[in-house]
Amino acid sequence: MSLNWNFDKPLRTMCDAAQNEADKALWEKEDLGGMTEDNNRLPMPIVLLVILTVVTAFFVTFPLWGQRPTAELYVPYVKSMDSPEVVAIKDDKEAMKKIIQLNRGIADDALLERHPVTMDDLRIIKPQIEALLAKGVHMDEFEVVGDRVVMANFEGNKRPDGTVIRKQPWWDKGYLIDIFYLSYFFIAVTILIKRLPPSTWQPRHH
Repeated sequence: MSLNWNFDKPLRTMCDAAQNEADKALWEKEDLGGMTEDNNRLPMPIVLLVILTVVTAFFVTFPLWGQRPTAELYVPYVKSMDSPEVVAIKDDKEAMKKIIQLNRGIADDALLERHPVTMDDLRIIKPQIEALLAKGVHMDEFEVVGDRVVMANFEGNKRPDGTVIRKQPWWDKGYLIDIFYLSYFFIAVTILIKRLPPSTWQPRHH
C-alpha cells in the first residue's frame, strides 16, 4: 500500500490530494465513540512554551549534566589524608569536613559538591590514585566509577607522542544523546501531524 508522500508543501501536508480526501472521508465516518475532534493547528503559545522549556533545561544544566568525576578531582583530597590536621581527627565525618575545608577553592568545588565522597571512599581509591600518580599519567583521563579508578572510555585527538587523549569533550556532558532524541521526537511528531489533512479543512461531524 502506497503512503502517497508529497513534499511540495511539507509544512502544510505531506500527503497527496487523493490520500487527503481518503483521510477526510475516514475522519467524517469515524465517530470516535461520540466524541468529536477538530483539525486545528497547535496553538503558538504551546509551541513557544515547549521551545522555552527545552532551551531553559539546557542552559540551567550546562555543563554539569552528565559530567563525570575524574581522578584529578580527588587528588587534593587524597594528599590531604596524611596531613597532621586530618590524621589527628579520629571521627571520619569531622576528618572529611577538615579535608573539604583544606581544599576549598583548589579543585572544582561545584563538581565536588555534586560528587561527594566519604573517608571510606577515599581510603578505597587512595592506593589507586597514588599508583597512577607514581606512573605520571594524565589524571584527568581517569574516572572514579564506584570503588574503582578506570581509564575514561573516550578517544579524542592524538598528542605529538602518539598517545590518544581520553578526556570527556566539553560539549559531551550528556547533551549529545539528548539532542539526538529531542530531534527524533520533534521530527517524528511533525511528520505525524503533517500526514493529516491541512488545518484549513475542518470535519463537519455529520
